[in-house]
Amino acid sequence: MVVLHSVHGMFVWETPLWETFWATRGLNLEAANVEVNQQDAIAIDQAMRTSTANIYAAGDCTDQPQFVYVAAAAGTRAAINMTGGDAVLELAAMPAVVFTDPQVATVGYSEADAHHDGIETDSRMLSLDNVPRALANFDTRGFIKLVIEEGSRRLIGVQAVAPEAGEFIQTAALAIRAGMTVEQLADQLFPYLTMVEGLKLAAQTFRKDVKQLSCCAG
Repeated sequence: MVVLHSVHGMFVWETPLWETFWATRGLNLEAANVEVNQQDAIAIDQAMRTSTANIYAAGDCTDQPQFVYVAAAAGTRAAINMTGGDAVLELAAMPAVVFTDPQVATVGYSEADAHHDGIETDSRMLSLDNVPRALANFDTRGFIKLVIEEGSRRLIGVQAVAPEAGEFIQTAALAIRAGMTVEQLADQLFPYLTMVEGLKLAAQTFRKDVKQLSCCAG
């Protein structure tokens, strides 16, 4: 049961909102032997292929994450593959942002997801009162959390709650895609008095107490 309280009263749903996937209604997918998941979303692989040869799908009708930039990228790759190409969509380093105040941004693994996949992790969480830009903005709400693979020390996930989390999560995505270790991230040059510098400071916490560092300490 889902209950929503609003100024207009209380709304109650007896059935989970995700039980039926509206985007595939009326498509008669069974006739084409196109498989769907439990939410009626079309199941596709990394090349946008469905379970039926020569039928491709992209966007909100599929089981991919529901983001416009994912749909656009999937549509491009589906078109390439339908015309004889060989393009895939890799979502392991897909950033996502919720535009609340402060913003919530994620990319890669959370610790729980990593452990579910059998990956041993280490992590650190840096509160924004350790980030000079946040102090200058008089807004230290939030944190930056880094998740690394314990053996290789590669960065595999970042979660951030910050007023500008959506503006720096792509830097974390690029670091994950490049296979950077947390030490490599900590050694990068980041411009002082920017929110993205928080990623460097968070990486430094694996080896240092950043509260003891002077401004811009490498």
